[in-house]
Amino acid sequence: MSPAERRAVRRGFLAAAGWGTAAAAPLAGDASARSYLRLTASDGRTAVLMDADPATGEAVAPFLRIARHLAALGFSAPEILAADPAAGFVLLEDLGDALLARLAEKDPAAAAHLYAAAADLLAALHAHPAPADLPAYAGAVLGEQAALVLEAYAPAPAARDDLAATVTEVCDRLAGGAAVLMLRDFHAENLFWLPARPGVARIGLIDFQDAMAGHPAYDLISLLQDARRDVPPGLAATVAARYCVSTGTEPAGFAAACAALGALRQLRILGVFARLARAGKPRYLAHMPRVWRHLQTNLAHPELGGLRVLVDRLVPAPTPDRLEALR
Repeated sequence: MSPAERRAVRRGFLAAAGWGTAAAAPLAGDASARSYLRLTASDGRTAVLMDADPATGEAVAPFLRIARHLAALGFSAPEILAADPAAGFVLLEDLGDALLARLAEKDPAAAAHLYAAAADLLAALHAHPAPADLPAYAGAVLGEQAALVLEAYAPAPAARDDLAATVTEVCDRLAGGAAVLMLRDFHAENLFWLPARPGVARIGLIDFQDAMAGHPAYDLISLLQDARRDVPPGLAATVAARYCVSTGTEPAGFAAACAALGALRQLRILGVFARLARAGKPRYLAHMPRVWRHLQTNLAHPELGGLRVLVDRLVPAPTPDRLEALR
């Protein structure tokens, strides 16, 4: 389908949904092939159009499934106003612009309250079973995720299987067992502050289409070891402790799980950001030094000694020269 043909299909979808005459303005997208438009009707109502063209490998069915699951539990996933899964269009409730990242940047004193609310949401979410038949984020999948670093960031095909096996062993040993709904991109630029709503509904959620069933530490470490913004160590420790108290989780074991999954996550992100840079999106390179610092923090945990030795040998630091070479 040509771009002009796709625009025509989009116009038909919006007309059928009653938004055919709305003004449209682009919204910031994510690292995927999806794009977003904010629609403004003549009466001032707004909505968001997700355009996930199936020709690019995108699919909206996982998003719709998780959105409806979250809404049924009382969480603030965007309301689905209209959807055409075959065409890859979804019309969504507009959650606004009050992203936790922007609010915390504007008023650092508010960060403690905002991050505590996000941790409370996770504690409440993890009290519910994950939807049936979600893919498991466990076993060999974990090693495969981490091994991306040796494909896109620091190519070393001969060592790929060794790193994957080591990451899998560490994560199975320290973060095995409990499986909850893991949203996977739970960070301050995907969370909206909706103070007029009660309880956990005060946090609006997006970008959960890649959800899996995994360990509860993953989304918390995604929040506290954000690739895009610094979270003060004291605040991160306070929020993690709050989560453990809320859920009755033993702190030492949870900290080890956070270190294991955090190391996995940062290795994967180095690979993802390198791949994006080579695909013409170099803005992600600016975040790599922060990702590297998170990785070193995780590898310093005494339970990760073997993985630390391997990473030290295989994965170089993102020096300015290395980052420039990735452009």
